[in-house]
Amino acid sequence: MQLLSCNIAQFSELTTESVASVPLTIYSFPSLEPRLLESWSPKHLYLPLRRDILHLAVVYEGDKTRQGTASSKTRWEVAGSHRKMGPQKGTGRARRGTRQSPLLRGGGKSFGPKPRDFSTKLNRKVYDLAWRTALSYRYRRGELIVTEDGLDFPLPQDFLQLAQSGKLGRELEDGFVRKYVGDMMAALQWGKKFGRTTFITGRVRPNLFTSMELAGQDGKALELDDVDVKDLLETGRLVVERSALKEMIKAHQSDLISKIVINGHRDTGLPTGTVLAT
Repeated sequence: MQLLSCNIAQFSELTTESVASVPLTIYSFPSLEPRLLESWSPKHLYLPLRRDILHLAVVYEGDKTRQGTASSKTRWEVAGSHRKMGPQKGTGRARRGTRQSPLLRGGGKSFGPKPRDFSTKLNRKVYDLAWRTALSYRYRRGELIVTEDGLDFPLPQDFLQLAQSGKLGRELEDGFVRKYVGDMMAALQWGKKFGRTTFITGRVRPNLFTSMELAGQDGKALELDDVDVKDLLETGRLVVERSALKEMIKAHQSDLISKIVINGHRDTGLPTGTVLAT
């Protein structure tokens, strides 16, 4: 962690325009031993904080997830006879129409909700910029930890053998994993007390995902396809696989790709990570 903090501290007072590249340390997990030092473009990991763009992206994602399935019946959809309930005059009572009237209990609803699509629109380039802005915010604060591929929790071999043999009950297995993961997260200062942690991997890692599901108070684990901008901002830090970070950047740099062809060449984006040292 010291190597990453030192690298970020060197650039803390600089702007995106004045920085040619920013360093990114790749760690092993769970020892957090530095393995690689890479150079990344500041347009990927050193963008200035734009709260307005982040807000637009989070609202856009929230609108897309709204189900919009609420549905109420109008007076014409309520079952029953549509015959007038009584004469208009002469009874000494209020004038009433059919039993489906919105004024009566059990009747239809005036201007009630109907199935609808709540999703809103957001320019693709703005959304991609929000992704990289969220990652840059984490990087600037030293809350972006990138690990080697294969990120997973190393549960004790003795425990795994006993669990596979069926000698432990489900309750005992879950209790052990919850306690083991809680202790590990506390030792790394990644647990609930320190703001929780989001793990992002390229594909499902059985031990990691099961462990974080049991120890949900300390964080969560997400597959790359399930991540959005809100997930990047929600917890105290991000722990991301190197390949997952590369895929994340490649998928969200449309604003850096030009459609103009000059001398047969078209800008297809900036390279993602150049190894400086091992």
